[in-house]
Amino acid sequence: QVQLVESGGGLVQAGGSLRLSCAASGRTFSSYAMGWFRQAPGKEREFVAAITGAISWSSHYTYCADSVKGRFTISRDNAKNTVYLQMNSLKPEDTAVYYCAKARGLVAGTKDDGYDYWGQGTQVTVSS
Repeated sequence: QVQLVESGGGLVQAGGSLRLSCAASGRTFSSYAMGWFRQAPGKEREFVAAITGAISWSSHYTYCADSVKGRFTISRDNAKNTVYLQMNSLKPEDTAVYYCAKARGLVAGTKDDGYDYWGQGTQVTVSS
């Protein structure tokens, strides 16, 4: 069983920054891709960013949605079993509940079904 606990959400003005953290339990954290998704009120949950498990040595690859490219950065610290989402230049349309998710394998796509464990979510609100 894997547990994911997000933190770091809050209220921020447009143009500001937040860093979300997701602490994961489990001994094989580095072997799995991790992702961030978000769900705004009245909308479906959408992919934000993902980072692969260790490809070689400690190398990882990252990818993100076009809507956040250049503003959001995903990273991970395998020693701490933690994945991060650094969010800069925040916009009101970034307002949503943000979820951390563990992928089923070393690499994961942008669809929900590629992930098997989810956190409870953390609220991010960006005021204009």
